[in-house]
Amino acid sequence: MRCPRCGERETRVIDSRDLDEASIRRRRECETCGTRFTTYERIEAPRLVVVKRDGTRQEFDREKLASGLSKALTRRPLPEDAAEQAADQIEAQVRASGATEIDSSELGKLSMEKLRALDQIAYIRFASVYQSFEDIETLKREVDNLYAQRGSGATVK
Repeated sequence: MRCPRCGERETRVIDSRDLDEASIRRRRECETCGTRFTTYERIEAPRLVVVKRDGTRQEFDREKLASGLSKALTRRPLPEDAAEQAADQIEAQVRASGATEIDSSELGKLSMEKLRALDQIAYIRFASVYQSFEDIETLKREVDNLYAQRGSGATVK
């Protein structure tokens, strides 16, 4: 690792801390000029490709997933980082399967399952856009289904 001040390659690690399952924060010190700086290391995961409905392929974009989840969770009584955590969990689940490609419909289903467990209003918001409810009856059936599961004590997942 090069020193940001003098460009020297000889640096030593002073402290290392795990940030999450896939990244490490390291404090370093340049052995030449004594400058201290922080670096972050992240595991390089194999490429994950999303296959769209029209057959086109697009590289998986975690930020795009988090943004969609965040929009559904807007003004809901959940922690600010709930969308980020959900996106991390969905990505981890997909990568754990060992797949290098995933259909956008499967990614949508995983997102809906995660939102359904987090917040039913966010789930309905996401589902209304993702499933393109044709009319108010379709929306009402989905809400009635959620209400029936909640009333029967069934776990909503």
